[in-house]
Amino acid sequence: MRSDVLIVGGGVAGLSAATFTARAGFETLVVDSDDSILRRNAHVENYPGFPAGVNARQLLDLIAEGAARAGCERRVGEVVRLERAADGFVAETATGDRHRADRVVAATKNAVDYLPDAVEIVDRGKPFVAVDGRGRTAIEGLYAAGRLAGKPHQAIVSAGHGAEVAVTLLEDADAPFYHDWVAPAGYFTDRGRDLPPGCEEIDDDERRRREDAAREVMCDRFADPHPSAQPTHPSLTDAPSEE
Repeated sequence: MRSDVLIVGGGVAGLSAATFTARAGFETLVVDSDDSILRRNAHVENYPGFPAGVNARQLLDLIAEGAARAGCERRVGEVVRLERAADGFVAETATGDRHRADRVVAATKNAVDYLPDAVEIVDRGKPFVAVDGRGRTAIEGLYAAGRLAGKPHQAIVSAGHGAEVAVTLLEDADAPFYHDWVAPAGYFTDRGRDLPPGCEEIDDDERRRREDAAREVMCDRFADPHPSAQPTHPSLTDAPSEE
């Protein structure tokens, strides 16, 4: 399978990056082992938009749903090897699946063993990937986002950095400047301006339709408690019995 963008890791940073690249029209694939550390949080109380906090699993599911709505494809798997190829990158999973992509965003928290040798790893007690100010690694076309890039562990920081890395990737790909902004009808065109790339104008009827759809989704998602149980830390799960 070949994609424009491969995202390795489906936590907050990876899914945020995937949302932006997919919305920009880049064919995007997320390969994720489905064990984001966010799922272990008991309750997230510092994420904008949720003044009383939000269930961590619900938050991650909502971010994943946004990426899917944007057109991103997601597959469960663990990438064990990423190699530079003449026409981009080739990623191999633990089950032998191979995925080709023009560009890759690594967003796997602290997992670095799968990365090419040319990637500089910084050891701060845990391994991080050395990047420039926009998430670029030493290998052209390979980026790192979120905690893997040394960012603070808060979910909102990882989400923001994932988005920034995605926009950087789009700029490096020579895509038209990316706004991703839905404006009221006439905001640009009634002033004699062309609609910027990545923008759209919608009238009041369409705005109300989208608001109604948004309320319906959120009411449905929060009507009942999230069905998944609270995971424990692996070190506790693997602890020896005291029988």
